[in-house]
Amino acid sequence: MIEADDFIVDLLTAHGLVTDEQVEAAKTKLQEESSDGTVLDGLYLTKVVTEQDVVQILASEYGMDSFDFDDASQRIAQEVVDMIPGEVARRYTVMPVTMSGGILRVAMADPADLESLDAIRYLLKMDVEGVVSSKRQIKQAISYYYGNVEEDSADQLMTELTETTTDLTVGTTSDVTTETGDANDDENSAPIIRLVSLLILEAFRTRASDIHLEPMEKRFRVRYRIDGVLNEVESPPKYMQNQVLSRVKLMAGMDLSEHRIPQDGRIRFSAMGRDLDLRVSDVPTTYGESIVMRILDKSGVMLGIAELGFFQDDQDMIQSIINYPDGIFLVTGPTGSGKTTSLYSFLHALNQPTRKIITAEDPVEYELSGINQVQIMAEIKMTFANALRAMLRQAPNIIMVGEIRDSETGEIAVNASLTGHLVFSTLHTNDAPSAITRLMDMGVKPFLVASSLRAIMAQRLLRRLCKTCGEPIELTDQQVDLLGMSREELADSTFKMGKGCSECKKGYRGRIGVYEIFILDESIHALIYQQADASVIRKRAIELGMRTLREDGLRKAAAGITTIPEVLRITMERT
Repeated sequence: MIEADDFIVDLLTAHGLVTDEQVEAAKTKLQEESSDGTVLDGLYLTKVVTEQDVVQILASEYGMDSFDFDDASQRIAQEVVDMIPGEVARRYTVMPVTMSGGILRVAMADPADLESLDAIRYLLKMDVEGVVSSKRQIKQAISYYYGNVEEDSADQLMTELTETTTDLTVGTTSDVTTETGDANDDENSAPIIRLVSLLILEAFRTRASDIHLEPMEKRFRVRYRIDGVLNEVESPPKYMQNQVLSRVKLMAGMDLSEHRIPQDGRIRFSAMGRDLDLRVSDVPTTYGESIVMRILDKSGVMLGIAELGFFQDDQDMIQSIINYPDGIFLVTGPTGSGKTTSLYSFLHALNQPTRKIITAEDPVEYELSGINQVQIMAEIKMTFANALRAMLRQAPNIIMVGEIRDSETGEIAVNASLTGHLVFSTLHTNDAPSAITRLMDMGVKPFLVASSLRAIMAQRLLRRLCKTCGEPIELTDQQVDLLGMSREELADSTFKMGKGCSECKKGYRGRIGVYEIFILDESIHALIYQQADASVIRKRAIELGMRTLREDGLRKAAAGITTIPEVLRITMERT
């Protein structure tokens, strides 16, 4: 805060509180004391001015009130103290002092620091007004009211987010110069850095999977995707839009000077003991660059198969499929349906020293110990097809191809499965049987599809009912008809709905998978040879016992895991 201190000295001189001779004497005093302090510190040492003199002159200059913590009558109510978390107070060097008329007043040493005030308004989601006090008094008050915790605790919280390394999707890793230093250097830390860090941390704390930064005509919208549903949160002021977006682009290793074309990047950090990645996408829009950050929590892909949401019968089926000696196992569903998490969980279950597993991914979302992962880079002709050819020369037991996108990749995957490899991959289809016709539409020959494809699993993610506020409900006649069962048959089922509480979002907390598992048999092979329509194949799969996505969802609703409205929202019936 050297520049700010020089400004204060100029103010004191302009108002006649100090003379040029006293300023020179203060400098001399600093030299005698071998001090690295500012001229203002020297004025304090020579007792020319007091802290309260500086507070009063700043308050007058900025038209603000002052606050003296040394005044015994200025006792701060505990409910006011509780309005700002201790780590926020330490990070911004502010102290809440009063609450009146819906406005929280906070003591701050630098009244020109309007960006910090804006950041605090954003974090607390309320009106905040500054009053001037001395930095010494503010720090003493923070220590008194919040306790003598280690001064670097707040820094540890922030630096876990801001001391990041940038991982460009081409695999280059470099350090990004970000906010560092101890608690005494807060005044030198850019408020935008702290704001972006807190924005990311808040998303992680609320279990968000995505952060959406969206420039609008007259505002800058921030939304978190929590349990698959977008929720708008309090947004920073419009004038901070470009600074926030530039900070995110810097952290993600993007070109700050490029605003015309889409860019992709990656931010890697640890927070609260968890290793997280942010996959960042930047797309130019009418009113600025729209940025979406997908939070990739590495702990999420270490789930056991049982934790994915399979009932015991489906779990036994999956265990059997992933232990096939060869063939292709496809996982299908739209973007964000949990396909990657499922595949990684299967690979994690199969990852043993006796097996060699290789993956080809675009991008490599999670790093798995003991598994060889290949990054696809189309710009240097490292396509899925070329990577797959090279991988076969590595003598693997199990191969995972991130996505089958064309006939070339499909045919190589098929040939790999026919030569004794177990191949996992994904497709974007609405249900499991449609994957067969999708492969043939790509140009993969029907006899290759029939001879290599072992099983297909379609999936979606449903919001899980909150365990705290979920309560049993009585089904309506319409809901009973939808289930296709009588009330007597449903007597042992427990359908519930959540009321909404402090632990959840509108009655839901977390997500669980619903699955459609399709194992091919000879009759399906015959339909493939005939190039039958997807509807015909689907009808036969159901006859063979395939449980549809809706049926799996409804039985999870009957078990009190989710709700009927949620199942209807995510799934659709097909004839």
